Parts: sequence; structure tokens; C-alpha cells
Amino acid sequence: MGFFNKQEPKILLIPLGGLGEIGKNMTVVEYAGDIIVIDSGLMFPDEGMLGIDIVIPDISYLIENRERVRAIVLTHGHEDHIGALPYVLKQLNVPIYGTKLTLGLAKGKFEEHNMARDVKLNYIQAGDKIKIASFNIDFIHVNHSIADVVALAIHTPIGTILHTADFKFDHTPVDGKVTDFHKLAELGDKGVLLLLSDSTNVEKTGYTRSESELSKTFEELFMEADGRILVATFASNIHRIQQIIDTAIQHNRKVAFAGRSMLNVASIAMDLGYLQIPDEVLIELDEIDKYDLKQIAIITTGSQGEPMSALSKMAIAEHKRINIIPGDTVIISASAIPGNEKLVARTINHLFKQGARVIYELASAIHVSGHASQEEQKLMINLTKPKFFMPVHGEYRHLVQHAKLALDLGIDGENVVISEIGDVIEVTPERIKIASKVSSGNVFVDGLGVGDVGNIVLRDRKQLSKDGILIVVITIDKENKRILAGPDIVSRGFVYVRESEKLIDEAREKVKIAMDRCTEFSDWSVLKNQIREILSKHLYGRMKRRPMILPIIMEV
Repeated sequence: MGFFNKQEPKILLIPLGGLGEIGKNMTVVEYAGDIIVIDSGLMFPDEGMLGIDIVIPDISYLIENRERVRAIVLTHGHEDHIGALPYVLKQLNVPIYGTKLTLGLAKGKFEEHNMARDVKLNYIQAGDKIKIASFNIDFIHVNHSIADVVALAIHTPIGTILHTADFKFDHTPVDGKVTDFHKLAELGDKGVLLLLSDSTNVEKTGYTRSESELSKTFEELFMEADGRILVATFASNIHRIQQIIDTAIQHNRKVAFAGRSMLNVASIAMDLGYLQIPDEVLIELDEIDKYDLKQIAIITTGSQGEPMSALSKMAIAEHKRINIIPGDTVIISASAIPGNEKLVARTINHLFKQGARVIYELASAIHVSGHASQEEQKLMINLTKPKFFMPVHGEYRHLVQHAKLALDLGIDGENVVISEIGDVIEVTPERIKIASKVSSGNVFVDGLGVGDVGNIVLRDRKQLSKDGILIVVITIDKENKRILAGPDIVSRGFVYVRESEKLIDEAREKVKIAMDRCTEFSDWSVLKNQIREILSKHLYGRMKRRPMILPIIMEV
């Protein structure tokens, strides 16, 4: 299925993720029969997605139109923008374009999936201009909480689409590379048909603080610490890590990394020159006991309280190499992603119980966001002066509030679109509208399975987690349909059989009643349904619970 119509030149935008949610960013841009894809991200499961490891976009539309997909263009290396690549590229063999750090992080993922040799990587840098099929693309440097981020100006014969990527306007970035304001203003002067702009921090007034402001905060905390210092932050925040390392060097502390993702990202960043650590400063975790406590700084994963992360294991004394001891200073240099607040609070409580001094965002200015606040979002609109505006990257409330900002700045209400994933947005020089919808949604990755767990399986898992399971086992004579053994009842997560003998005996009698009703049937599925129905009513009446009931009938 495709939407290209030669009689009416138009640009089609199809968000397959990243709208109405935080994560799994993916946007399809289509013109003259050619398709490029912006980003390919994942999302971490919410509390209702039991057992799910990650969530990726539904790319059914891209698979249906695979012969027209020319490339995937990446804005930066965060998981919510590159994390789905290994799964997508197994189904779409297309070139990938991105900056050096972005592709370095992506390449690490391909190696984990044993597919590094098969991927076509094309390195670009901010300031480059390239042509991909019908599109001419400018890569524009912007600031964020990771290095090497680029906004995309996608030029077509009927107009320019500007995708801001995740951005903020940092006038004093750690690496000294400010946003390319000149290019953004130049695009505005020439004319931007449609602006797609990051909405994440639209609820925050004013400006987002500069990343470099944390340098003073780290300096003060290192001065105050009498023992070891452990800093938890996002592994991808290379500039934050560099500031921690620089502060450690000033205070004569050795630096060790903890956590698999921290080790992987730091190794890639050092190899590519984005992270500068003198050889004499970096040590292995196994070496920390060789030094005085005041000589150690550990940079670790676990800022979101993830149960299997290094910091979480330290907090409950289960880490193989590091035990928290009284006198340790633990700095959590990150804000809790929505949904992770309880995990973070639990980790902080455990760290306090271990005797650590814990510094975290609610009690200290130890984190700055990588996303633009309202005044920066307004500046982006005023610099680029778009005819049409579409907020992206945010939950639905963020999109609505960002759209209101655009209206306040004078953009016509008919020229502002609030979209949802799967919408097909038609853009011509005269109008923008939501024209139709394509297949979209969530694909669940559970272990090695991709897409084999759906809503029905999740529903069953929720029922099992809530009320448990009751297994009814019956052995029947095949010829005369007579019960040879059972019904035997096994309970898991519902009641403990030995302590609920009366209830289980009642359940057995109900099963026998169900069997008596079905003596004339030879179809065991009817009997199973009867058992489920009669037991479900009985157990809910007695216990106000609805366990999953699984009848097993064996014929001999």
C-alpha cells in the first residue's frame, strides 16, 4: 500500500512512534514515491507489560513498501532513537545515516545481534548536505544531553521539512559547540514549510539550564566528600561523564566504571575521541580496594532504579565488587523518567539504610534536562518561521501545550496539526491535513521473541499476576467416557491447597457436576468450557477472585 499520487505533488508524514508517548521515535517521510525514515527507537515497558523487555514500533507500512524505503536517518544515539535498529534492519535492508558517535553506539548494538557486517553505515557530520533519492538533507548541529546531535532540514521541490531532533539551546555547552543558530535562521529566511519540534519540556517555563552549570555543583560535592564518591547517570550522557571525570582529576581521585551499558558506551566514546580520560586516572573495579577511600570515584548505571542495574544491586548489597559503606557519597545525577519514580525512591531508601549520603534531584540541583523549555521552543519557532507546525516527541498533553505555544506566536490554527501514531499527514504548499491512517502500534520484544507476545498474552499474564491459576486434571476412559482419575486440582498464586482443603473439595464437586452435564458430548472443548464457567462462578462467589482456570483432560 502506498499513498503517492503523481497528479498532486505532496509530502506525506507518517509517525510510527514518539507521539502520545515518550520513546520509540520513528517518523516516515515520503515524497515522489521515495521514503526515508527518521530514527528507529525503542520504548521501555510500563508496569502493565508484564515480562516484556522492550517495545518497538510496528513497521508493517514500511515492510509493505520496502522497495521504496531509501534510508534510515538518525538524529542522535539515545535508545529511544536507535534502540529498535537491530530489529528493524532484520526486515529492511537499507542504508543508515548518522554522526560518528550515533553510528558508533548503533554499531555496538549490531555487534550484539551478530549483524554488524550486514549493515550499510554512512557517516555524516553537522554541516553536511547529502542527497537521498528525492530528498536533499542538511544536517544541523543542536545541543542535547548526548554529543553529536543533528536536526534535519529535508528539502523537496515543494518545500522544506525541519525536524529539530531532541534539542535545547545551550549557550555554554561542555564541548564548546553551540547550536547552529545561523543555519536555523537562514532556513527561516528561505522558508520552512513544516516544523516538527521537540515537545518534551513544554510544561517547563523559561529556559533549560546549561549542562556546564553542573561543573560547579560537582566541584562542591567532591570538596565535601570524605569517602568514596559514586555517581549514577545515564550512560549516554558523555558530557556529564566528562565533567565528573574532570572533577575527579582535580581532586586526585581515580575513576572506575560500573554497569554493562556504562562500560560499553564509555569504551565507544573513548575510542571515538568523545571522552578524554588519562590512562593513569582510569582503573578497573577490581582495583578500587588498592586505594584510599578518598581517592576513588565510581561512575555507574542505575540512575532510574532499574532492578538489575549496578547501583540497585549495590543498594541491596548484591553487587559482586562494591558494597556501600558508611561515608560513601552517592550522587544520582538524573531525573526519574515518568513511571520510574518508585524504583528510584526505593533505591535511594536502600542507599540511606546502607549508611550512604545520597544526593538526588529533589533535594539538590544535580541534574539538568537535555530538552528545550518554553522560551527555547518559542525561539525555535521564531527563528525558523514555519508555515505549518507539528509538535512531536511527547505525551499527548505535551503536544497540545506545544501547539498552543505555536498559536500564541501567531501561527494560524489551521496550520497546526496534533497527530497520533499511524496518522498519514499530507503536506502541500497550501495546506496540511490528516488524510488517513496506517497500521501502527507496539511490537513487544520478550527474550528472543519479537512480536509473538500480543495483547491476549499480556491479558493472561495480568490475570495470572493478579489472581493466579487453578489447574484441573482429569483422566477419562476413551471408550465409555468414565472418569478414571481426578479431578485433581493444582493451585499456583491463588490459594495454598493444604490450607484451603474445603475450598478445593468444593471445586472438585463443581467439576464433577460440569462433567455430569456433558456426558452426551464427545467434544472435550465443551467440557472444558463448562468446567471454566462453573468453577469461575463458584470461586468468585466464595473468594471474590478470578484465577485463570486451566482444565487438562487426558484420554486413556
